[in-house]
This record gives sequence, C-alpha cells and structure tokens, in this order.
Amino acid sequence: MSPRMAHFSIGDVVRHKRYAFRGVIFDVDPVFANSEEWWLSIPPDLRPTKDQPYYHLYAENEETTYVAYVSEQNLLSDEDGGPCRHPQIKEMFGAFGDGHYEIRDARFAN
Repeated sequence: MSPRMAHFSIGDVVRHKRYAFRGVIFDVDPVFANSEEWWLSIPPDLRPTKDQPYYHLYAENEETTYVAYVSEQNLLSDEDGGPCRHPQIKEMFGAFGDGHYEIRDARFAN
C-alpha cells in the first residue's frame, strides 16, 4: 500500500458523509492501522479501502460524545462552523475559528 497525502489536518472539524456525527481530528494514520476484525465488521458494501488516510476523531452526535476512527473517503469539512462539545478537546486544543482548533501544545503539531 502506498500512502496518500491526508486531505484533513489535526484540529479540523469534519463530519461523516453517511452518519449523523461530526468531530475534531486529533490524529491521522497515513493508511489503515486498526484491527482486521474492526475492518471486517464493516458491511462489505460500505467497507472503505485500507490505502487511504484514516482519522481519529473526538466525535459527537446529538446524544453523546465518543472517539471514532474514520476513513478519508467518508469525511467532509463541517459546514456547521461551530465548535464541538467533546470534553477531551480542551486537553489538546485551544482557540477555535474557521472550522479549525489550534493545537494547544507544540508537541502535538505535525
């Protein structure tokens, strides 16, 4: 597998193309780096390819917050424009503006 350049960056607010959730990217894998069991649990007709960036998100929907692992092909820039409410955001990020959070600590920067 040859990694592709990631379209999104750490701190970007994104939303899922199919499912009603959005989140803040806090880490990026250049290609799939989760378990084979996790990947096979996705229905075959929806299963993304492994040779693309995968993003770790502080995710939220209307009911709850959680951590998600999502392929690039399933993400869009968030058009809502507002901040996210996930409680872990403040541990890693500071100011929010233009659909992006600033990384609080330079050790986390790309």
